[in-house]
Amino acid sequence: MNRSVSRLLLPCLGILLALGAFGLARVAGASCSPLASSPCVRVLFLGNSYTYVNDLPTVFRDLARAGGQNVETGMVANGGETLAQHAVSTVSLDAIRGSSWRFVILQEQSEIPALASAWQGQVFPAAETLVAAIRATSATPILLETWAHRDGWPEEGLDHAAMQAAISEGYRSLGTDLGVAVAPAGDAWQAVLRHDPAIDLWQPDGSHPSPAGTYLAACVLYTSIFKISPVGSSDMGGLPPDVARALQVAAGQP
Repeated sequence: MNRSVSRLLLPCLGILLALGAFGLARVAGASCSPLASSPCVRVLFLGNSYTYVNDLPTVFRDLARAGGQNVETGMVANGGETLAQHAVSTVSLDAIRGSSWRFVILQEQSEIPALASAWQGQVFPAAETLVAAIRATSATPILLETWAHRDGWPEEGLDHAAMQAAISEGYRSLGTDLGVAVAPAGDAWQAVLRHDPAIDLWQPDGSHPSPAGTYLAACVLYTSIFKISPVGSSDMGGLPPDVARALQVAAGQP
């Protein structure tokens, strides 16, 4: 990862550090620059290992700063954590209220969105609770649509394409029902698979993102939040220029 953390943005530091060894990604990040000409944009990520593997908030922050945005990020993410768990978590709810966030990113557990039966009974009520809490602080919620497993979900009879179609449809429906924008990282994943299949977006487990996958998700969020294409950014996330360029293009497509 090789990225430094310079300031904690939540109280209960001792608790967070103690839990860090068991998979909790702490809410932390670099502060906005008081000398920057652009206004401070604070972005909180509520997710799980898909968010904290490769440190998506920091990858996004670096990309945004390269584009002239004055960004500060924070994160609350346990391995496998669901939106239902975030919705009843004092750590997550305190994080939402704990700073003047402009945007809060909501990322559901990786498999649940592929199950149609889970949306109304589990995902929607949790997302509704979190969206209400976010809007009560005048922040803007954004749903981060995730990517399917490389080999799909055989136990549920889903190949990769079917799993992604179910995830994408679920997030779109949820966004429509709640009036929340969706950052379509899973759809961008599909664009890369079609046009640049040699780029490996997954880690060997076929689920978590590789550095290229995390950079792609960051590019999608950059486009969704700032309404600017990342194409041509000088920040390439440590990737080869040709790979970074291909991911920027995929993320910048409508």
